[in-house]
Amino acid sequence: MLLAPNAPEQNPVEDIWLQAKNCLRKFWYKLKSFPVIKWFFNLITKWQFFDFPKVHEYGILSPKVVEVNA
Repeated sequence: MLLAPNAPEQNPVEDIWLQAKNCLRKFWYKLKSFPVIKWFFNLITKWQFFDFPKVHEYGILSPKVVEVNA
């Protein structure tokens, strides 16, 4: 399935980035250096379970099963 380029309304990764950036914004005053910011961002994105509606619209999590005949 082709997605429109630069279309955040179609891309579930945009929701993940937004949630991670919002966490960074929430705790910015405690993050004193770039290595700490990087560690915190990796922690957020690695251990957070993301369940957005768009995640289930595309890819292997889609309820629509598409068969491709080669």
